[in-house]
Amino acid sequence: MTYQLKDKNTILCSGKNYRISGVKDLPSNEKPREKLLESGPAKLSSAELLAIVFGVGSKREDVLAMSLRILREYGEKGIIYQKNPEIISRDLKVPIVKACQIVACFELGRRFYQRKPGGFITLRNSNQAFDHLKEMSRYNKEQIRGLYLNNHYQLIHDEVLSIGTIDAAIIQARDVFRPALECGAVAIIIAHNHPSGVLKATKADAQITDKLKAAGKILDIELLDHLLIANNKYISLI
Repeated sequence: MTYQLKDKNTILCSGKNYRISGVKDLPSNEKPREKLLESGPAKLSSAELLAIVFGVGSKREDVLAMSLRILREYGEKGIIYQKNPEIISRDLKVPIVKACQIVACFELGRRFYQRKPGGFITLRNSNQAFDHLKEMSRYNKEQIRGLYLNNHYQLIHDEVLSIGTIDAAIIQARDVFRPALECGAVAIIIAHNHPSGVLKATKADAQITDKLKAAGKILDIELLDHLLIANNKYISLI
């Protein structure tokens, strides 16, 4: 008896079979690994590079589909500073092994990058903060980000603090200030997006801002700003 696995990349819709394309269906010169060998890393997208790090996907997703979803939902800049694989695994519903690969990959990059003179990003005003965070306008879920600065206004940590539904994310003051204490930050910039595109603060937005300002005074860690981002624009709630 010959064994034959079912094709899990085929779906049935309206009585017809449709095939979902994966990496193995791509032409050789478009597969991430082959593309890297032929054209070099500069020609690959971030998702393609991450797919090479993963090597294979999961039972639920092709490796490239997984990479695209991770970067889309978490954000390319946000995921760089997330050091807890369990949080990535929980928020993005990926295997813990994949989450560990992500953390290890970006930790290596961060170490090499920060050894270079002038390797830190400086954020001295809300425009510079928005320029660093404007990708949040494209997210289809509400996300809360924290930017942590040293006393030279240099970004030393960037963390996704919460990922919510299409219109809500939950955050506690302890979740915001814990990374600040761990990395020795003296100031914080908080940002969240409105996937609806409506650039108008809610009553809850104002309440969390006041709560974080009060907590910061007790801990002697300044809340420099709270940005609301939507439709590729922003307003400051401070």
